[in-house]
Amino acid sequence: MTRTIPDVTTVALAATDGMLHFELSLAYEVFGTPPPALLGGAADPWYRVLVCGPRAVRVGRFRLEPDHGLDRLPRADTVIVPGWADVDVDPPAALVDAVRAAHEAGARVVSLCTGAFVLAAAGLLDGRRATTHWAHTQVLAARHPRVTVDPDVLYVDGGTVLTSAGKAAAMDLCLHLVRLDHGSAVANAVARRLVVPPHRDGGQAQFVTTPVPAPDQHQPLADLLPWVLERLDQPLSVEDLARRARLSSRHLGRHFRAATGTTPLQWLLVQRIRRAQELLEATDDSVDSIATATGMGTATTLRRHFNRTVGVPPDTYRRTFRTRAAHPRGGSALTDSAGRGPFPPASA
Repeated sequence: MTRTIPDVTTVALAATDGMLHFELSLAYEVFGTPPPALLGGAADPWYRVLVCGPRAVRVGRFRLEPDHGLDRLPRADTVIVPGWADVDVDPPAALVDAVRAAHEAGARVVSLCTGAFVLAAAGLLDGRRATTHWAHTQVLAARHPRVTVDPDVLYVDGGTVLTSAGKAAAMDLCLHLVRLDHGSAVANAVARRLVVPPHRDGGQAQFVTTPVPAPDQHQPLADLLPWVLERLDQPLSVEDLARRARLSSRHLGRHFRAATGTTPLQWLLVQRIRRAQELLEATDDSVDSIATATGMGTATTLRRHFNRTVGVPPDTYRRTFRTRAAHPRGGSALTDSAGRGPFPPASA
C-alpha cells in the first residue's frame, strides 16, 4: 500500500490491552503539546496526535477509549508503539498486522521500551540493529535471532524504524524525533517545558554501575558542564576541564564515563556539533564563523567532524531546515550515505 496524501504531522499512538501507560503518556505529552517556540506562529505545524486501538483497552491500571481503530495507523506519518507489559505473551495479531501495514505504507515506526517486541513480531527489525529495556534484551535476541539486539544503548535510529530502551530512554528518543522534525531549538524548548535534559546521545549506556550520590555529596561535573557549555568557542583540553573540576585527568575521565557513558573529549565534540546545528538552523552565519563560535577553528575541521557525526555536510543540513521552514508539510527526503534520515543523533 502506498500513501498518496502526505500526512507529515500525524503521530499515531498504538494502544491495546497490555500496553504500559507510562510510555504511552510520555509520548502523548511530548507530541501532544506544542512548545512556546511554535505557539508564536512559527512556520512548522505541530503534530496531530491520535490514539489508535480496538475499542476500549486496558493500559496498565487504566481504561482508555482510543480515538481511532488500528486501521488508522497506515495513514499516519509516525507510529509509536509503547512498552508491552508481558514480553512472554505474543502481542495481538491485529496490532502486529497494523504496525507492519503502517511501515509498508511509508510511516516511520517507533517502539518505546518493550514495544520492540511488537516491531520484531511484525518483522520490521529483521536484519536491523535494535534495542529495548536492558532486562529484556536477551529474551528479544533469543526469540528473534534475525535482530541484532544492542543492550548497551539508549536508542537506535534506523531511519524508518527506531527503537528505545526503557522509561527515560523513551523520552530521549521522543525528543530525538522532535529534533529531527523541527530542529534543536524546538526540541530544547520541549525539554525545558518538561524539565528534562535536552539531549542524551543514543549510544550512551543504558545504566551506570555507580550509586546515586547522597544529596549533600558534591558532584564534580555539576559545575563543570555548564562552565564548558559557556566556553565552546575556546580551545578546551582534558587538562583544562580537569583543572576546573579540581581533579586529575584520570579521575575526570572516570566521572565522565560514569555520568555520560563517554569520554570528556567525545562529550565536548558532541556539544560543539550540537551548537553548530543550532547556529545553522537559526542564523545566517557563515560556516567559518560557526566553526569559530563552536571552537572548531576552521570550516574544514567543522565540515569533517559534522559530516562524520551528523551524516551530512553543514551546508546541506542548513538547506534542509530552511526547506522545511518554507514547505512545512513537505518535510525532507534527505538521508545520509547509509540511507538513514534525515539526521542521526550527534554522537562521537
